[in-house]
Amino acid sequence: MRSHRHLDQVGLLISLRSPSLLLAAALLVCSGSAQNEDPLAARSKGAASAPVTVYEMADFQCPACRMFAVTVLPTIDREFVQTGKVRWVFINLPLTSIHPNAVAAAEVAMCAARQGRFWPTHDALYQQQDTWAKLSAPRSTLVTIAQRAGVDRAKLLACLDEGSVRTEVELDAQRATRSGAHATPSFYIEGGLLEGAPYTPDPMRRLLDSIYAVRTRASK
Repeated sequence: MRSHRHLDQVGLLISLRSPSLLLAAALLVCSGSAQNEDPLAARSKGAASAPVTVYEMADFQCPACRMFAVTVLPTIDREFVQTGKVRWVFINLPLTSIHPNAVAAAEVAMCAARQGRFWPTHDALYQQQDTWAKLSAPRSTLVTIAQRAGVDRAKLLACLDEGSVRTEVELDAQRATRSGAHATPSFYIEGGLLEGAPYTPDPMRRLLDSIYAVRTRASK
């Protein structure tokens, strides 16, 4: 089943075929990483063997993404990711027509990922979105935010100047778009494409509980 709904409209998902794996396969094949290396690991949290995988398509300048990251994701992380039920993967989908600084922020986050600091930088960028979102030249502010999140400044600047992370961000966006995601945040969850961020953890909690129950029951 492939659903294309808002999270607040989702009930129990009972068919769990995985067209979302097309996105994962594209990222794994096209990332240019070593054969046995998981190119998504640096921007994933949770066990790779978790029964449920969520791909979040998001834009660092998107207010709804910020709201989700600040108010909902910490609860989901605590209840599902840290308990081994869910693997959470971040996919860049910058909406450049309305968010001109989104790519710059994504590049900083991807460079931070190369230092193993993606998630602290992810959190800081969203928490401080108002400080950089409307700047005409956001790079120095973004770099400072990442540095305060534990990223080595010299390595970060070298990574940004080298430029390959822009290609990674662009490829993320192209694959996400081809897979049907056009709004942020969007979520691929074991065969369903869902758009929109819930205002509280409850809709996502109910959805993940139902999918986890089906996945673990099917594996027995």
